[in-house]
Amino acid sequence: MFSFSGQTDFGGRRCVWVNGPVIVGAGPSGLAVSACLKEQGIPFVVIERSDCIASLWQKHTYDRLKLHLPKKFCQLPKQPFPEEYPEYPTKKQFISYLENYAQKFDIKPQFNECVQSAKYDEACHLWRVITVSTTGLVRLETEYICQMLVVATGENAEGVVPEIEGLKEFSGEVIHAKHYKSGEKHKGKKVLVVGCGNSGMEVSLDLSNHNAKPAMVVRSSVHVLPREIFGKSTFDLAMMLMKWLPLWLVDKLLLILAWFILGSTQKLGIKRPSLGPLQLKNHHGKTPVLDIGALERIRSGDITVVPGIKRFNSNSVELVNGDTLNIDSVVLATGYCSNVPYWLQVSKKDSISALFFGGKSKLNLFSETEFFAKNGFPKTPFPNGWKGKCGLYAAGFTRRGLAGASADAMKISQDIGKVWKEELNQKKQKVPTHRRCISTF
Repeated sequence: MFSFSGQTDFGGRRCVWVNGPVIVGAGPSGLAVSACLKEQGIPFVVIERSDCIASLWQKHTYDRLKLHLPKKFCQLPKQPFPEEYPEYPTKKQFISYLENYAQKFDIKPQFNECVQSAKYDEACHLWRVITVSTTGLVRLETEYICQMLVVATGENAEGVVPEIEGLKEFSGEVIHAKHYKSGEKHKGKKVLVVGCGNSGMEVSLDLSNHNAKPAMVVRSSVHVLPREIFGKSTFDLAMMLMKWLPLWLVDKLLLILAWFILGSTQKLGIKRPSLGPLQLKNHHGKTPVLDIGALERIRSGDITVVPGIKRFNSNSVELVNGDTLNIDSVVLATGYCSNVPYWLQVSKKDSISALFFGGKSKLNLFSETEFFAKNGFPKTPFPNGWKGKCGLYAAGFTRRGLAGASADAMKISQDIGKVWKEELNQKKQKVPTHRRCISTF
């Protein structure tokens, strides 16, 4: 079992030697890597800043959320979804599945530990991961020392809050979609939903279902596809067609079928991009919207589509077309981003620059010349973006959802298993002598 003793180094920081990899993040990606390593008998430590697994799902998703893809594309390695689960499991069912998954593979993360920095020590050929406890009044630091680091914080670690003129002067409630739970408290109110991706569409639909009056900002073009085509998952159909047809032709077929089922979205104020939905996903990582009823509400007038925002006033918003809307609250369905640039340092020569996120500036300890790019995603495109140098791995950054995370986990665990057999089991670990370290396994 993993445990701490009371020993600390001279600076008051606990120092922990980890025989296997340190995995940062206890979401689906981190759990999948952990399970695959567990089956090989490879020790590891999972670090999680929240107090639970899959904190994004448990704490930062709306109540009506369901998996957008059929469950067979969303299951983690080594354990399928229960047969009694529906084709599109609910949020509650998915969380239950993850909790059972962690229990089955005896995955016990170190909760409430936020990574401050992770730096590769080129002299010792080791990773040094420094965390700070997120509970209690006393700042407790821990340094994990390991030969391998798995970054599993995911694509959606932080909500993106755009800079919009006048937003800070708006007197109503402004929340990011990650804090939105239900439209129940918005009954009868005028709500501006900024963003028209899957979250924006679903939040708008949920608001409409609760008799609110949502207006959805559609600033750029977006593909909207039916979730199912003739009773078959659109994603499943696309995967099947791509086995036989080129990508551009599959896109053409999907758009023809989408027009047949959904009609013209341009008439509703939603323009389609010039690139097809699959090409756009592959080249730019932009996911098409899978419609589950929002378009019907737009046609009926229950959801209003509006163009881009010019500025906010105290109780209204001015649009780029000159119209002004009186509104009570704002939901920012403006997406998420990776937080890797905030804490990962992979070069001795630091790249020091100011990052602005959510109106706050932070120091960037990140060298974009290495494995991860400035946006916090691996530079190497799918399917080879899972492995860097110096024992660095990335899980869940494929822009291909849970299926991509599972594929990463299996590749990472196989690679670590190979290293473990060749090196870690054959050589006695040399613990750094300049610190007093606690062996965890």
